[in-house]
This record gives sequence, structure tokens and C-alpha cells, in this order.
Amino acid sequence: MALSGKLSIEIVMHAPAGKFFNLATKSLHDVQNICERVHHTKLHQGEDWHSIGGSVKHWTYVIDGKVTTCKETIESIDENNKTIKLNLFDGDISQQYKVFKLTIQEIDNSNGSVSAKWTLEYEKISDNVKAPYGYLEFYDKIFKEMDAHLLKA
Repeated sequence: MALSGKLSIEIVMHAPAGKFFNLATKSLHDVQNICERVHHTKLHQGEDWHSIGGSVKHWTYVIDGKVTTCKETIESIDENNKTIKLNLFDGDISQQYKVFKLTIQEIDNSNGSVSAKWTLEYEKISDNVKAPYGYLEFYDKIFKEMDAHLLKA
């Protein structure tokens, strides 16, 4: 059984182009006020929520019905490709995974629609750990809440 893998989900957006990427890169701290499964976020280290590598955020959220915690840093932001790469670590994540990286991308589709793609790259600490499929369901749920919020904004 493979210890590492990659999972992704792509969801069509209803909010105008650019709004989702703006939320992910400049207002991520607001997610706790938008999404039911995100219970709490706080700046653990650093002065700015959105600095690359310089800030560490602490997240408390629900995966598979269980309250889960982790820390997160931004690895990179690509404005041209509307992509943000995050590294998740510590807390419950580190008990199951050596590597847990999330890439979020806003995609302009050829048919004029816009999608959000969430890609999760992981390495399990052992064969006994399941692939993080619960995270795909989590990202699907919070994306829909974020999209609905952005439609109203």
C-alpha cells in the first residue's frame, strides 16, 4: 500500500471571478465566520495572516465528525495562476501524516465558468492510516459556504 498520494476536487463557482482567490489570499481569517465546520482560527506566530512562510495559523475544524486541529503556513501565492499553496502540520495532522500540503486554485474554464480546485498531497506515517478522503468532503462543504457568502458580498 502506498504511503503517499494526491487527492483533488474541483467545484464550479457561482461567485464572480477573482472573489474566491481574493478570499483565500487576503481574508482567510474570515473563514471561521463563514463556514460551519471551521470553529476557530488564530494567528499563532507572525504579524500578518497572509505572509508567505512568515506566519503560522492555528485552525480548529471538524473532519469526519471529529474536532481536529492543525497549524498552517503559506508556502506560495501565484497571482497569475490564482494559486495558493499551504502546508498543514502539527496537531491532529501530524499524528497521521508526515506531509500534508494543500493547493487551492481558482480556474477560469474555457466555457466562461469559474471553478475552484483543491488538491491535497500527503504522506501517511504508516500503512494503518487511511487516505484523507474526509478532507475532500470538508473542502466541498466549506467551498459551497464560501461561494454562497461571496455571492452575497
